[in-house]
Amino acid sequence: MKNIFFILCCIPLFARDLYLTRSGAVSFYSHTPIEDIVAVNKQASCVLDLETGSLAFQVPIRGFVFANALMQEHFNENYMESHQFPRATFTGNIEHWLELDLGPDPQDVSVMGTLTMHGVSREISESVTIARASNGLNGLATFEVAPADYGIQIPKIVRNNIARIIEVTVNVKLQKK
Repeated sequence: MKNIFFILCCIPLFARDLYLTRSGAVSFYSHTPIEDIVAVNKQASCVLDLETGSLAFQVPIRGFVFANALMQEHFNENYMESHQFPRATFTGNIEHWLELDLGPDPQDVSVMGTLTMHGVSREISESVTIARASNGLNGLATFEVAPADYGIQIPKIVRNNIARIIEVTVNVKLQKK
């Protein structure tokens, strides 16, 4: 009886049209007159449910790689406190999903959801470009994040070296599950 219940409960999960990646790229860019800071993370996971347009991201904070090892250490230990907050997540939905006709031509869509980073969750709405590809779906988004909005404190001594608004770029190539 338990096996039948398990199978009945899981049919909708297995029947879903899911696209995913475990190697999405997330990068950020901070520009100030003093210095530019760039970090790239190629360990982002993303799942998109084609039936509903819901999606979820998970990005390991320690996966960000900097050109300067000391910057990377300070980022993890002092700013993002990755030992305490090991990942950033996003869960949300693509607006008007059922009205979209995905084809090979890129389409701009609006995504709304909750971005959680450094223990703080905030509702966001961003523009995403999505297109069908021969092996799945491609998604690209560039948006801005203010570290202060997520309780990330920048010490006074380096405050002028780090932008108040950080540009974040997400690039994913999703494949059918």
